[in-house]
Amino acid sequence: MEEQTNSVEKTQEEQINEILSKIDNKDFSLYFFTLDTLGNPVAGVANIYEHVKVLNELGYKAYIMHEKDNYKVRGDETSMGINDWLGEEYAKLPHISIEAQQLSVTPADYIIIPEIFANVMDQVKQFPCKKVVFCQSYDYLLELLPIGKKWNNDFGFNDVITTSERQANYVKSLFHGINTHIVPVGIADYFKPSEKPKIPVVTIVTRNHGDAKKIANAFYLQFPIYKFVTFKELRGITKTQFAEELGKSCLAVWIDNPSGFGTFPLEAMQSGTPVIGLIPNMVPEWMEGLNEGGDITLKNNGVWTNTTLNIPELIGTYMKVWFEDSVPQDLLDTMVETNGLYSMENQKKQIEKVYGTLVANRRKEYESMIQTKETNEEIKA
Repeated sequence: MEEQTNSVEKTQEEQINEILSKIDNKDFSLYFFTLDTLGNPVAGVANIYEHVKVLNELGYKAYIMHEKDNYKVRGDETSMGINDWLGEEYAKLPHISIEAQQLSVTPADYIIIPEIFANVMDQVKQFPCKKVVFCQSYDYLLELLPIGKKWNNDFGFNDVITTSERQANYVKSLFHGINTHIVPVGIADYFKPSEKPKIPVVTIVTRNHGDAKKIANAFYLQFPIYKFVTFKELRGITKTQFAEELGKSCLAVWIDNPSGFGTFPLEAMQSGTPVIGLIPNMVPEWMEGLNEGGDITLKNNGVWTNTTLNIPELIGTYMKVWFEDSVPQDLLDTMVETNGLYSMENQKKQIEKVYGTLVANRRKEYESMIQTKETNEEIKA
């Protein structure tokens, strides 16, 4: 009986050493579960693809993992695909289908699940791999999570990657003992001012289509003199087209109350387009700073308001100074200071750091198993 036990223990040690070897040689996979947007551009999905792209550039084997075989990688006559709205370099990234039973998970691998899919977390909780939550939108994380259940205690997801310190703090307030890692969103280089003069177009991005219509209607009623000003909702177009339209616009309007990071205003700032925006429930870190007295205050990198009711009036005021070529220089300067913090290069450095930390911590877990075994053997001796 004792010989059988020693044989089993030796086999376990060999398995652990094999896993350590895989970790050291990056011979493992990172699977990012991704929603099929059916050709509709979604910022959160774009950010997941960016992580996968950078990780592959860094020598890791990272995959987009999707549920169905007909995942919209390439567009057709019915709708766009990833190649259309995000770009060919993203469509060419490794994809793997759960439906096709292509997934084979080992203890050295990682599964990364977006915060909304608590049901998927439950399904994979017995998998032997490292499990990580990708939390980009705090507003979604409780939608499918059963009452009383926790990511770490019930599903084995002990690490969370998120985009801001405030989201990280919120996650830690809900799931005590969970580890958080922050990778801010990077703003693509193709967001830039138009080479031609800006035109009287207001680009408006809202969570609900009806909000955009109400603001435009109220503006025209209050300022009939500006009836030639055009409002554009940028939906269902490629990211580069989105950037081109934003670069031409003289003003951007942003309404996204449950926003967890606030990518669109940063894209507008990098495009040289000032923003009028509703302050969201979770104030973005890039929106706040310290005044001369050391108190937290809103930065002058946009025109921020706590109600949508005065947005039409704010648009009218801005259009007046824009036509007079007297947009405050302080606003423009603070925009430049802000968007410089969220470059693609900075994001890449943080991705390398965060995933490097996850891998190093995983290695320590397996090393501790061997050390525990050796300690136990010394005690027995």
